[in-house]
Amino acid sequence: MTAEFHDRLRDRVREAAGRDPEPTAGIIDAQSVKAATSVPAVTRGFDGGKKVNGRKRHIVVDTLGLVLAVMVTAASVTDRGAGQTLLVRLRGRHWRVTRVWADGGYSGHLVDFARGVLHVALTVVRRSDDTSGFTVLPKRWLVERTFAWLMHSRRLARDYETRTDTSQAVIQWSMSMVMSRRLMRRAR
Repeated sequence: MTAEFHDRLRDRVREAAGRDPEPTAGIIDAQSVKAATSVPAVTRGFDGGKKVNGRKRHIVVDTLGLVLAVMVTAASVTDRGAGQTLLVRLRGRHWRVTRVWADGGYSGHLVDFARGVLHVALTVVRRSDDTSGFTVLPKRWLVERTFAWLMHSRRLARDYETRTDTSQAVIQWSMSMVMSRRLMRRAR
Protein backbone atom coordinates (compact mmCIF):
# COMPACT_ATOMS: atom_id res chain seq x y z
CA MET A 1 0.00 0.00 0.00
CA THR A 2 2.84 2.42 0.81
CA ALA A 3 4.51 1.64 -2.51
CA GLU A 4 1.33 2.32 -4.49
CA PHE A 5 0.72 5.63 -2.70
CA HIS A 6 4.36 6.61 -3.26
CA ASP A 7 4.20 5.74 -6.98
CA ARG A 8 0.97 7.67 -7.58
CA LEU A 9 2.37 10.70 -5.80
CA ARG A 10 5.58 10.50 -7.84
CA ASP A 11 3.53 10.47 -11.06
CA ARG A 12 1.74 13.65 -9.94
CA VAL A 13 5.01 15.40 -9.09
CA ARG A 14 6.44 14.48 -12.49
CA GLU A 15 3.32 15.78 -14.26
CA ALA A 16 3.40 19.02 -12.23
CA ALA A 17 7.02 19.50 -13.35
CA GLY A 18 5.95 19.12 -16.99
CA ARG A 19 7.38 15.60 -17.36
CA ASP A 20 5.87 12.36 -18.58
CA PRO A 21 4.73 10.25 -15.59
CA GLU A 22 6.85 7.35 -16.83
CA PRO A 23 10.62 8.11 -16.61
CA THR A 24 13.18 7.09 -19.23
CA ALA A 25 16.40 7.55 -17.22
CA GLY A 26 17.63 6.94 -13.71
CA ILE A 27 20.59 7.14 -11.36
CA ILE A 28 21.56 4.28 -9.02
CA ASP A 29 23.54 4.48 -5.78
CA ALA A 30 23.76 3.02 -2.27
CA GLN A 31 24.06 4.46 1.23
CA SER A 32 25.37 2.57 4.27
CA VAL A 33 23.75 3.38 7.61
CA LYS A 34 24.33 2.11 11.12
CA ALA A 35 21.78 -0.33 12.47
CA ALA A 36 20.18 -0.26 15.90
CA THR A 37 20.49 -3.21 18.25
CA SER A 38 16.95 -4.28 17.31
CA VAL A 39 18.14 -5.19 13.78
CA PRO A 40 18.73 -8.96 13.53
CA ALA A 41 22.26 -10.15 12.75
CA VAL A 42 20.95 -11.95 9.63
CA THR A 43 20.08 -8.64 7.92
CA ARG A 44 23.06 -6.60 9.06
CA GLY A 45 26.64 -6.64 7.88
CA PHE A 46 29.87 -4.66 7.82
CA ASP A 47 30.67 -2.29 4.95
CA GLY A 48 34.48 -2.25 4.90
CA GLY A 49 34.70 0.78 2.62
CA LYS A 50 32.58 3.02 4.84
CA LYS A 51 33.46 1.28 8.13
CA VAL A 52 29.77 0.89 8.97
CA ASN A 53 28.12 -2.03 10.76
CA GLY A 54 24.50 -2.02 9.64
CA ARG A 55 22.47 -1.97 6.45
CA LYS A 56 22.79 -0.56 2.98
CA ARG A 57 20.02 1.32 1.14
CA HIS A 58 20.11 0.90 -2.61
CA ILE A 59 17.96 3.31 -4.63
CA VAL A 60 17.32 4.29 -8.21
CA VAL A 61 16.02 7.83 -8.76
CA ASP A 62 14.76 9.63 -11.85
CA THR A 63 16.28 12.85 -13.19
CA LEU A 64 14.16 14.87 -10.73
CA GLY A 65 15.58 12.91 -7.78
CA LEU A 66 12.36 10.97 -7.13
CA VAL A 67 12.73 7.35 -5.97
CA LEU A 68 11.87 4.75 -8.62
CA ALA A 69 13.09 1.61 -6.86
CA VAL A 70 14.47 0.85 -3.40
CA MET A 71 16.07 -2.17 -1.78
CA VAL A 72 17.57 -2.61 1.69
CA THR A 73 20.27 -5.23 2.31
CA ALA A 74 22.99 -6.01 4.81
CA ALA A 75 25.84 -3.49 4.53
CA SER A 76 28.20 -6.28 3.45
CA VAL A 77 26.33 -6.77 0.15
CA THR A 78 28.26 -5.27 -2.76
CA ASP A 79 26.79 -2.58 -4.99
CA ARG A 80 27.12 -4.88 -8.02
CA GLY A 81 25.32 -7.74 -6.29
CA ALA A 82 22.38 -5.66 -5.13
CA GLY A 83 22.45 -3.56 -8.31
CA GLN A 84 21.55 -6.51 -10.48
CA THR A 85 18.44 -7.31 -8.42
CA LEU A 86 17.50 -3.63 -8.17
CA LEU A 87 17.82 -3.07 -11.94
CA VAL A 88 15.62 -6.11 -12.60
CA ARG A 89 12.99 -4.63 -10.24
CA LEU A 90 13.35 -1.23 -11.91
CA ARG A 91 12.92 -2.69 -15.39
CA GLY A 92 9.85 -4.66 -14.25
CA ARG A 93 8.08 -1.55 -12.96
CA HIS A 94 9.45 1.11 -15.31
CA TRP A 95 9.81 -0.48 -18.73
CA ARG A 96 10.68 2.83 -20.46
CA VAL A 97 13.89 3.34 -18.47
CA THR A 98 16.70 2.77 -20.98
CA ARG A 99 19.60 4.70 -19.40
CA VAL A 100 20.97 4.54 -15.86
CA TRP A 101 24.00 6.40 -14.48
CA ALA A 102 26.08 4.90 -11.66
CA ASP A 103 29.34 5.25 -9.75
CA GLY A 104 32.39 3.01 -10.06
CA GLY A 105 30.95 0.41 -7.67
CA TYR A 106 28.57 -0.73 -10.39
CA SER A 107 31.18 -1.40 -13.09
CA GLY A 108 32.18 -4.77 -14.53
CA HIS A 109 29.74 -7.60 -15.14
CA LEU A 110 26.72 -5.47 -14.16
CA VAL A 111 27.22 -3.17 -17.18
CA ASP A 112 27.14 -6.19 -19.51
CA PHE A 113 24.13 -7.69 -17.69
CA ALA A 114 22.18 -4.43 -17.93
CA ARG A 115 22.92 -4.05 -21.64
CA GLY A 116 22.50 -7.69 -22.68
CA VAL A 117 19.61 -8.88 -20.52
CA LEU A 118 17.69 -5.74 -19.50
CA HIS A 119 18.46 -3.56 -22.56
CA VAL A 120 19.48 -0.70 -20.28
CA ALA A 121 22.55 1.44 -20.95
CA LEU A 122 24.36 1.53 -17.59
CA THR A 123 26.85 4.40 -17.75
CA VAL A 124 29.52 4.53 -15.03
CA VAL A 125 30.44 8.14 -14.16
CA ARG A 126 33.93 8.14 -12.70
CA ARG A 127 35.97 10.75 -10.85
CA SER A 128 39.21 11.69 -12.54
CA ASP A 129 42.31 10.37 -10.76
CA ASP A 130 43.94 13.78 -10.44
CA THR A 131 40.97 15.32 -8.58
CA SER A 132 41.18 15.68 -4.81
CA GLY A 133 38.42 16.68 -2.41
CA PHE A 134 34.76 17.10 -3.21
CA THR A 135 33.73 17.24 -6.87
CA VAL A 136 30.22 17.48 -8.31
CA LEU A 137 29.87 14.74 -10.90
CA PRO A 138 27.33 14.86 -13.73
CA LYS A 139 24.02 13.12 -12.92
CA ARG A 140 25.39 11.44 -9.76
CA TRP A 141 24.64 14.51 -7.63
CA LEU A 142 20.91 13.86 -8.18
CA VAL A 143 20.92 10.64 -6.17
CA GLU A 144 23.10 12.19 -3.47
CA ARG A 145 20.59 15.02 -3.13
CA THR A 146 17.82 12.44 -2.70
CA PHE A 147 19.77 10.76 0.11
CA ALA A 148 20.07 14.20 1.75
CA TRP A 149 16.30 14.71 1.48
CA LEU A 150 15.71 11.30 3.06
CA MET A 151 18.10 12.01 5.93
CA HIS A 152 15.80 14.86 7.04
CA SER A 153 13.56 12.09 8.41
CA ARG A 154 14.84 11.34 11.88
CA ARG A 155 13.76 7.72 11.58
CA LEU A 156 16.18 7.22 8.68
CA ALA A 157 19.27 8.56 10.46
CA ARG A 158 19.81 4.99 11.66
CA ASP A 159 18.07 1.76 10.65
CA TYR A 160 15.75 0.68 13.46
CA GLU A 161 13.53 -1.78 11.59
CA THR A 162 13.74 -5.52 12.22
CA ARG A 163 12.62 -6.38 8.66
CA THR A 164 14.12 -5.01 5.45
CA ASP A 165 10.73 -4.61 3.75
CA THR A 166 9.61 -2.35 6.61
CA SER A 167 12.78 -0.32 6.17
CA GLN A 168 11.99 0.05 2.45
CA ALA A 169 8.47 1.22 3.31
CA VAL A 170 9.87 3.85 5.70
CA ILE A 171 12.07 5.17 2.87
CA GLN A 172 9.07 5.35 0.54
CA TRP A 173 6.99 7.07 3.21
CA SER A 174 9.73 9.64 3.82
CA MET A 175 9.99 10.32 0.10
CA SER A 176 6.19 10.66 -0.05
CA MET A 177 6.41 13.47 2.51
CA VAL A 178 9.07 15.22 0.40
CA MET A 179 6.91 14.93 -2.73
CA SER A 180 3.69 16.08 -1.02
CA ARG A 181 5.48 19.20 0.27
CA ARG A 182 6.72 19.89 -3.23
CA LEU A 183 3.17 19.64 -4.61
CA MET A 184 1.83 21.93 -1.88
CA ARG A 185 4.40 24.62 -2.74
CA ARG A 186 3.34 24.48 -6.39
CA ALA A 187 -0.34 24.77 -5.43
CA ARG A 188 0.19 28.10 -3.62
